[in-house]
Amino acid sequence: MPYDFDRIINRRNTNSLKWNAYPEDVLPLWVADMDFAAPQPIIRALQEAVEHGIFGYDIPGKTLRETVAARMNTLYGWQVAPESVVSITGLVSGFYAAAQTLCRPGEGYLIQPPVYMPFNHLQKDLGIIRQEAKLNKAAQDGILRYQIDWDSFEQAFHSGGSRTKMFLLCNPHNPTGQIYSAEELSRMAETCLKQDTVIVSDEIHSELILGESKHVPIASLSPEIAQKTITLIAPSKTFNIAGLFCGFAIIPNKELRERYKEQVERMTLHVNGLGYVAARAAFSGACDDWLMELRAYLKANRDFLVKFVQSELTGICTTHPEATYLAWLDCRQQTESGKISGSPYEFFLKKARVALNDGATFGTGGQNFVRLNFGCPRATLEQALERMKKALA
Repeated sequence: MPYDFDRIINRRNTNSLKWNAYPEDVLPLWVADMDFAAPQPIIRALQEAVEHGIFGYDIPGKTLRETVAARMNTLYGWQVAPESVVSITGLVSGFYAAAQTLCRPGEGYLIQPPVYMPFNHLQKDLGIIRQEAKLNKAAQDGILRYQIDWDSFEQAFHSGGSRTKMFLLCNPHNPTGQIYSAEELSRMAETCLKQDTVIVSDEIHSELILGESKHVPIASLSPEIAQKTITLIAPSKTFNIAGLFCGFAIIPNKELRERYKEQVERMTLHVNGLGYVAARAAFSGACDDWLMELRAYLKANRDFLVKFVQSELTGICTTHPEATYLAWLDCRQQTESGKISGSPYEFFLKKARVALNDGATFGTGGQNFVRLNFGCPRATLEQALERMKKALA
């Protein structure tokens, strides 16, 4: 059945962070939630739970763990034992729990910047040492592409005098939107095994594929890799239910899983019952027709955005994301020429009244970039881009 992703839903009369963080004349294309209603099977499941009328303490239960495991098998042919599934409140709390399980103060964790903002904060918050493996970037015909710098990756382990206890992988990558190939994942995993480093893989955008590319969970590559991997997933981005705060850590290694569960309990990361209800409906397969049409809509939005940037936003390059609903815009040419004064984030907020994410918050390599969320009705995207074009004129 057709779904109406063009429908404008007023979110200003809600508690929406996205729509209430800025004045009403600002179009928000920043924080990563979409402006689409969740699919009906999720809404119906939530309505039934509300009508039941009792909201006591809930647990994930065997059925939900089996549903998550079945989803991994259906999507990727990855055989996951239901007991390997641990419920968490979300991806950020999930990798904070992993860091506290794996790292002591002064030990290291490795990231590939520019990368999802909270990855950069572990050093400040937990006293562990951030180690960075840069990504190489190149632009052609206004399209920006990132690649792994293998020398940088291998040399980053145990750098700065700190032993690397955790490699924090983002795949699909946020903000670049690229999907790592099985070959790239295998090479990264082999290095981690060699260095006795546990992989913590953020795969929250893995179902938001915008074309023919395939997502490969890094833990699915081999039993040896799975034993050294914590895979973090959630229905939150895919089905636009981030505010229900429910995610999962898949940890095949029993000893590691028990240590992780102890840390989750210490942090009191208790998922609310409605989050469990929504997650089960999301991963049941009942929403897959909706998801298929969502992907097609997001792909069309991406293509429109890329074409507009190439033809109308002179001096700005953009990624061509293979996944996610996030574009990464390179504004360095405009800042270096003086066309944009100050940070591009501030420029577009003040001159275009469009709120984007400041690239500087994504760490090394993010200065003078912005991240744009195109998970919105086309009319909203068009209006924002026209405002940006006018501001640059």
